[in-house]
Amino acid sequence: MAESDLMPDELPVVVIAGRPNVGKSTLFNRLVGRRQAIVSDQPGVTRDRKEGEALLRGRRVRLIDTAGLEEAAPDTLFGRMRASSEHAVAAADLVLFCIDARAGVTPADKHFSAWLRRQNKPVLLVANKAEGAAATAEALEAYALGLGTPLALSAEHGEGIAHLMSEIADRLPDAAPAPRHDAEEDERPAGPLRIAIIGRPNAGKSTLLNRLLGEERMITGPEPGLTRDAVAVTFDDGHGPIQVVDTAGMRKRARVEESLERMSVSASIEALKMAEVVVLALDATLGVHEQDLQIARLIEREGRACVLALNKWDAVEDRAATRKAISDRIEMSLAQMRGIEVVTFSALTGAGVDKLLPAIRRVYGIWNSRVTTGELNRWFEEALERHPPPLVEGKRLKLRYMTQVKARPPTFLLFGTRAEQVPESYKRYLVNGLRETFHLPGIPIRLQLRGTRNPFTEGESR
Repeated sequence: MAESDLMPDELPVVVIAGRPNVGKSTLFNRLVGRRQAIVSDQPGVTRDRKEGEALLRGRRVRLIDTAGLEEAAPDTLFGRMRASSEHAVAAADLVLFCIDARAGVTPADKHFSAWLRRQNKPVLLVANKAEGAAATAEALEAYALGLGTPLALSAEHGEGIAHLMSEIADRLPDAAPAPRHDAEEDERPAGPLRIAIIGRPNAGKSTLLNRLLGEERMITGPEPGLTRDAVAVTFDDGHGPIQVVDTAGMRKRARVEESLERMSVSASIEALKMAEVVVLALDATLGVHEQDLQIARLIEREGRACVLALNKWDAVEDRAATRKAISDRIEMSLAQMRGIEVVTFSALTGAGVDKLLPAIRRVYGIWNSRVTTGELNRWFEEALERHPPPLVEGKRLKLRYMTQVKARPPTFLLFGTRAEQVPESYKRYLVNGLRETFHLPGIPIRLQLRGTRNPFTEGESR
């Protein structure tokens, strides 16, 4: 093929598939960012494939909405609709297989998931309409489809869409440089690394951002609470684009009285949730307060990577003792922060600030870590030998194997007979072993338990 025959705008293809009325078109509209596909409660509204272009975490994709997959004779309308959907799947780089979490796994879902597995296409299992805790729990039934970890979301309400976008971007094939006919055109840049600076009032967050930018972008002063809204600034540090969000100081909930401050705290929490790395800024002269620990717990609960930023270091007299006291307090109170990256600096003078961005990129790399199944299970077998699972109700738990189901943060799924009964102490033993063996310091590690049956192998003995 001649170079001029290549499509310069050829994009990876993401196909949304599933039985009728599981919310495929609503999801399509949500991902393309506009109401492009007709949506109705009536099943079967979508008949022809609908295409749109979406930008997902810096990756442009061609998104295809398909008709509902149904069993039908080839010469019928529904048969032709199914053939059209199958044609789209054949050309896909990634398939989003949607089910209705509220309805649970249906025979049709099982039938078409089995068909999808035979197509040898990457599949991301989406449990749509998972509003609330009950529907999210129902979504776990989808493990039985053998398509990996179900991603619970609500396309109608926008819940879980950001996570879905990240998962799609992670699973797409690497972007190959396309032939260019205009020398001024460049490859579309990847999305910026998203950072939020969080902390109590007057910890020096705005001064730190000004120092990183090299300009007085944010108003600063000795008065606490000058920053009222979450303010995002994007710049390039020579290693790629970065978006830093400066946030309002977060006080104890009991002391937050005015509606404006409540809105400021809400904006700070939203910035934390949208960030990939959170910089927890502390006034090193004051040490760790309970509110700092509460903020750290929120960071861990949201699964974000974290760097502990000890500001006003130039005013600390006994630096070794201060650093040890702060690190010990964090690690004693927050097991998931064990080994957290600590950076000491003075935002006012600039001393040590140059260490912050490299630390952020190191932590970001750890947060994105993946462990191969082979490495993981070799370690798991040794961990079981060193410390066998405990007795529960007089019976030994039979833990079989582990797999990593996602990164950002590293999340592992443990299979075994009655695995859901594993005590917290044994879970901590496994998590600590994962952290030490695979070099995952200072970031949250998720360990999920899947008991009794293995959906990937349960049919092999039949």
